[in-house]
Amino acid sequence: MAWTNYQIFLAVLMVVTGSLNTLSTKWADVLNAVGDPKYKTYPNPRSFDHPFFQAVGMFIGEMSCLLVFKLTVSYKKYKDQPMDIGPQNFSPLVMLPASLCDMTGTSLMYLGLTMTTASSYQMLRGAVIIFTGLLSVGFLHRKLYCFHWTGIFSVVVGLAVVGLADIIFGEKGDTDTNGIIAGNLLIVMAQIVVAVQMVYEERFLTKYKMPALQVVGWEGVFGFLFLSFLMVPFYYINAGELRPENPGHRLEDAIDAFYQMSNNHILIAAFVGNMVSIAFFNFAGVSVTKEMSATTRMVLDSVRTVVIWVISISLGWEYFLALEVLGFVLLLCGQCVYNDIICTPFLRRKGLCLKCLKTDEEEPHSEPLINEAGDEEYAPQSTNSINA
Repeated sequence: MAWTNYQIFLAVLMVVTGSLNTLSTKWADVLNAVGDPKYKTYPNPRSFDHPFFQAVGMFIGEMSCLLVFKLTVSYKKYKDQPMDIGPQNFSPLVMLPASLCDMTGTSLMYLGLTMTTASSYQMLRGAVIIFTGLLSVGFLHRKLYCFHWTGIFSVVVGLAVVGLADIIFGEKGDTDTNGIIAGNLLIVMAQIVVAVQMVYEERFLTKYKMPALQVVGWEGVFGFLFLSFLMVPFYYINAGELRPENPGHRLEDAIDAFYQMSNNHILIAAFVGNMVSIAFFNFAGVSVTKEMSATTRMVLDSVRTVVIWVISISLGWEYFLALEVLGFVLLLCGQCVYNDIICTPFLRRKGLCLKCLKTDEEEPHSEPLINEAGDEEYAPQSTNSINA
């Protein structure tokens, strides 16, 4: 069936805003600006090395999703149109654990992004499949079939290839191999936290039938409040060589970030781009899942990775590495096999399906991603978190 104009608009919006979210964050990382004048022994201008500060901006963008949800509900009531928003018999504090996971995972990923390339950052996020699969077995009592393990194995190999490409070619240009390795490890470690968040949402939040935009919005509220508070102790924590570009080696220096933004207005554009893009990306992602399918959403997310890759190379932020192409293909194949889309259904139709790719008809292998009301559910089988 051909896509409608609205579906095409949603697909383009998801790819564009998703790409802009990663690119605007990396753009801020590579920009230089004069910072706090009290750091006279440090070079000025210097790079904008403030990942936790940028994470605060992302949570502001997520908070706007709650505003969109409230406005939508009010509009539907005004027009006397039905809208399924669930029973709404919950305390917002039920989102607190998921918000803390979101805050931790995002902060670690943004910290890793300051050390590695935008394309590697996007690809390595695919590691979430591994940890959601394992955690779903232990905490959700899910059964992983052979094709799930096949997909996980392909993802592991793909991650190893991407990491190997960074190690082998990491010294090309002005990059630091040790820094790239540390950044990649931080991004992969962050996926453990993201997986915990997804499993928690599946275990505790879906029973309330909460609309996805409402969940994202409340997670943004709590993430913003907690991370803003943590800016104070972060200022006094000496992170040593983990933060070599940050004056005083502070874990985070929000004061210096404000100084740099005031001295380079392009940084403000990048920071605002991060906030706006994450809001529209969440809206587009939820809408694509509702209007089309989770399969379409995963394919579009892969297109997003390619867009980020091409733009990063064209801007000179990184070099083309043929080995990364192989890693990307392995990651994409692993995601398709794990989610039982494209690869295994095709083999079944052709009668070429191996025994390890078959499922029990009496016991479905995956949970639906869309409920009868059309609201997105949080299933660990899906690698497409509603957060960027």
